[in-house]
Amino acid sequence: MDSQQLLYLILGIVIFDYLFDQILDYLNLKNSTSKLPEDLKGIYNDEEYAKSQDYQKVQSLFSFKTAAFNTLLSVLVIAFGGFGLLDGFLSDYVSNPILLGLAFIGVLFILSDLINLPFEIHSTFGIEAKFGFNKTTVKTFILDKLKGYLIGGIIGFLLGYAVLWLIGALGPNFWLSALLLVAGFTLFMNLFYTSLILPMFNKLSPLEDGVLKSQIEFYANKVDFPIDHILVIDGSKRSSKANAFFSGLGKKKKVVLYDTLIEKQTDEELVAVLAHEVGHYKKKHIVLSLVLSVVQMAFTFFIMSLLIFNENLSLALGSSDLSIHINLIAFGLLYSPISRVTGLLMNILSRKNEYEADEFAATTFAPAPLQSALKKLSVTSLSNLTPHPAYVFVNYSHPPLLKRLEAMEKFK
Repeated sequence: MDSQQLLYLILGIVIFDYLFDQILDYLNLKNSTSKLPEDLKGIYNDEEYAKSQDYQKVQSLFSFKTAAFNTLLSVLVIAFGGFGLLDGFLSDYVSNPILLGLAFIGVLFILSDLINLPFEIHSTFGIEAKFGFNKTTVKTFILDKLKGYLIGGIIGFLLGYAVLWLIGALGPNFWLSALLLVAGFTLFMNLFYTSLILPMFNKLSPLEDGVLKSQIEFYANKVDFPIDHILVIDGSKRSSKANAFFSGLGKKKKVVLYDTLIEKQTDEELVAVLAHEVGHYKKKHIVLSLVLSVVQMAFTFFIMSLLIFNENLSLALGSSDLSIHINLIAFGLLYSPISRVTGLLMNILSRKNEYEADEFAATTFAPAPLQSALKKLSVTSLSNLTPHPAYVFVNYSHPPLLKRLEAMEKFK
């Protein structure tokens, strides 16, 4: 394809992605009903259900507006050669090709973040606050931004420099070395994120001795699940929504419970939630996800190696000659349809894994407390319990609540 045809193709993909997502969002919104369905009685009362419907409507309308704005901006930037203009401006000040590429990507990231900052502020301090979720102060919000820029800048610079150097040094054969680099970094983050990165944003404290800790340790010993630490994270400093997870790939694991989860769940329900997470470990879901992510990375880097030196891609986005960093943007846009398909397949697998983890928790602990915990989590987060099947198929990594509750009935 020549540069003009590639430009039309890229614009077509951007517009198609937007329309596809908006159709799904519209179907999802229209699938809601103002009257509490029979199968939701006992999960929501009428007042809570009405609030959840209002929350989903407000979120959907906000999403429609932000998606329309971002898509229009992207189309204008692409159509009028905005990437080429930025590259030309920066090249007057930065001559080193690797540093120029890093500056280009860094400026794009900061501009994108600043443009979307008003939407983020409205979401956090407007919508989330209106429905009682937001606990983030202005100070915490600003500090999170600054810390994110600092950490993202350091990691992005080091990884970006290494990848751009490999591209320049190895040419089209860079993809295997880049894969090993990024896969190694991903593994490192999986092992040490909770120890190194998370404490920069949240306070992690050991769970106090008591009934809950004893029950968790008893269950862990029963199913031979190695626990190094049981930690409580101060998630309430940002949101009233709750969660739990564990980290680590070796013999010792860190279990992390949100303080909001402890506040809203009984000890039995908390152990059931942990049992679900243990199910992911026992069923090898964590390892499988890592392996599949590496395979996905390998495929992505290989396809990138076939396109990254195509001068017509650079010309399509407004450059006057071949530009590797502009081609990285072009590749990301062209790869979007493939990424959507791989994401869909990963979601199918993820939903299957969630059913298996539920089954593990139900058979090694009990189904009723897990069902109760999931109901509470859905109500307190005002989850959409009647999503459209097409929306679920494309976007959901977890099965809808009613499907999970139904699947666990057979274990009672």
